[in-house]
This record gives sequence, structure tokens and C-alpha cells, in this order.
Amino acid sequence: MSSPRDVVVIGGGLAGAKTVEALREQGFDGSITLIAAEPNLPYERPPLSKGFLAGGDSFEDAVTHPRDWYTEHDVDLRLSTRATAIDTEVHAVTLDEGSPLRYDKLVLATGSTPRRLTVSGAGAERVHVLRTRQDAETLRAEFGEGRRLVVIGAGWIGLEAAATAREKGSVVTVVAPSTIPLAHALGDRMGTVYAKLHREHGVTFRLRTSVAEITATAGRATGVRLTNGETIGADAVLVGIGAEPNVALAEAAGLAVDNGVLVDAGLHTSDPDIYAVGDIANVDHPVLGARSRVEHWATALNQPAIAATNLLGGDARWEELPYFFSDQYDVGMEYYGQPGEEDSLVIRGSLDTREFVAFWLDANRITAVMNVNVWDVIDAVKPIIAARRPVDPARLADPEVPFAEL
Repeated sequence: MSSPRDVVVIGGGLAGAKTVEALREQGFDGSITLIAAEPNLPYERPPLSKGFLAGGDSFEDAVTHPRDWYTEHDVDLRLSTRATAIDTEVHAVTLDEGSPLRYDKLVLATGSTPRRLTVSGAGAERVHVLRTRQDAETLRAEFGEGRRLVVIGAGWIGLEAAATAREKGSVVTVVAPSTIPLAHALGDRMGTVYAKLHREHGVTFRLRTSVAEITATAGRATGVRLTNGETIGADAVLVGIGAEPNVALAEAAGLAVDNGVLVDAGLHTSDPDIYAVGDIANVDHPVLGARSRVEHWATALNQPAIAATNLLGGDARWEELPYFFSDQYDVGMEYYGQPGEEDSLVIRGSLDTREFVAFWLDANRITAVMNVNVWDVIDAVKPIIAARRPVDPARLADPEVPFAEL
């Protein structure tokens, strides 16, 4: 296979920035063009619902590389630019400015877009989503003593924003159709831990109900009317009901798409000259034995090196299990793995003090681990998960038993 000379990366988030970084680190000396729709330098998104949203971290802390890095590494960074079409026959990307851009190899890192409500009033002023720097800055301006924020959705983004708003003195109500927050991600028992945490900090939950309408006056949101008939007054509304992968460009180009862009373990799409990484990559996962699409920071951080290796003629596979982290109030957590719906749960530590490690087990084999206010756990447990050997649940629950002895 001849070595590519021109590589184009579409997507100005962490995955795109890490792809061009990996290409240079692995010795690629051809031309690289990075297409970024936002006007900002490529940046990491977790701070948008954490430190940056709270105002404690600067935006520069989230930037992947300073501007000079792209110049020094001969990367043609095109900000405020959108790719509008891909012609796989002639190997060219059309940009919104109208000029075609030729490629030998193409990497898609187009990320995802927040889902929007379709109810009446959803387009009113002060109804927010949280995905970009501008989103975070606009939402932050809504926080303050006595200000009323209604959060629609009890997932990670919604709860992290709720925690920050409460710490700024806002009156926060979380609305969701689920019975327990985060139950979809963590199960009922762990979700209950977070529900209790938020209630202790003054968050009100309206669960097992949905939004019928966002009420507005003169085009500005004033409240949220629920399907149970209740109306909650609001000075601002945050919609955190998940995200959709940005696959329109790939689909129009004829790539195989189904809940993301379909890729193999090497992150190749159905076109041999196109790869996909990050939020959009629906991977035929060799460890899980099933397809997996993970919208988390670690995926955007680590998948690009695999794609770069294979783009340059290597044979690498994406075998990492999902990893994510969250900070809410004084509770920090990390999570690694992929449990099944029927897995049992073993706790090491105290749920009451919120200092514990939770393990998910399938036939006494650890499938996932979550550490809460206890650190240096993931790296110690990873080899046990990889080995897929049964462990003794009683010893697993005993804080006196080192992980290495399990």
C-alpha cells in the first residue's frame, strides 16, 4: 500500500486534535488539514459541565494545543469552517467556502449534537443545551442566588450542571421520566446514591414525569409545564436529554451508518480510505463481542492513535472498555468497564460516607468498576477485568484484601 500524502481530519474537538497529533507523533510528514466548525481552538468538553462551567477553570485549560502547536507541526487548521460534502470517488471534501479539498485518507471526528425538545416553547430564549464553549458561558450567566433553573434530564450533563448551579445559589429542579437519576448508566442502587447526594444539597426532583410545554412570555422561558399538570417556574431551562452522533456527512457520502458510523476494530469505515473516531464511531468491539459507541472523553482521547496507526499502514485494534469520570459537589468518581443488565453488585467501602468502590460481576467475573472518593483503583482492577477470571465476592468486598491478591 502506498503511503498517503494528504490527510484531512473533519472535526475540531478533542478527537480531531488528537488525530493530527498522533499522525505527527507516528512520523507522518505529509500534509494535514484539520477542519473545525467552531471559532475556538480544538478543546476538551468535560470542563464545560465541570470546572469551566463553575468559573474556576479558564477556557485555555481545556484547549488541546495552543495555536503555535499547529504551526510548528505544519497542520493547516481551518477554524469556523464546515465540511458540506464528501466525494469518495474523487477523494475530495467540499467546504462551506466552496473550495474542494483533496485527500488520500480522511478521518471523521464530527462528534455529536445535543438532542432538542420538540414541545411548545422549546425554542424560547433562556432554554439552553450544553455542548460548546458558548453554551457553557451563556448557561453560567444564568446561575445565581435565588435564580430558578429547571434541568430536563437526569443524566451526567444534567446532574453536573445542577450541582454547579446549586453551588452558585440557584434553586434547581430536575425533571426526568425515570424513577431514579442515572439508573440507565449505573443501575438503581448507584443511581440512588446520586439522588441522595443531590437532595442533600437542595435539589428537587420531579421524576416519572415528562415535559408537556415550556411556558414563555415575550419569547422568554418562564417555566416548565409537566405531563402530570404541574408547572415549575423557571428563570432558565437546561435540556440535557442526550446527544445524537453527527453522521449526516458520512451518510450522504454513502458510508455505512447505524447509531453512528459503523467501523471495525481498526476504526475503518465501509470506505477503505476513511476512518471514524470519537462520538460517532460505532465499533465492532473485539473484547465485548458486540458493537459499542461511547460518547466519552477517553474515547476521543485514545481512539485517534489507533486510527493514525492504521491509516499509516499498521494493524492496531481498539480494545479499550468504556471509561468516564464525574465531579459533583465534593464527590468525584471514575468508572471503567461494560456490565450486563443482570450483573450483580459488590460494594467495598461505605455508601453512607460516599467513599467506596462498586464492582459489577457476571458469574463472579468483574465486568465494571466504579470508585467514588477512593483513588488509584482503575489501573489496579483493569488486569483483573482483562483476565476474566472469577473472584471471591467476599474478598472483593473486603478493603483489607489488596486488589493484587484477588
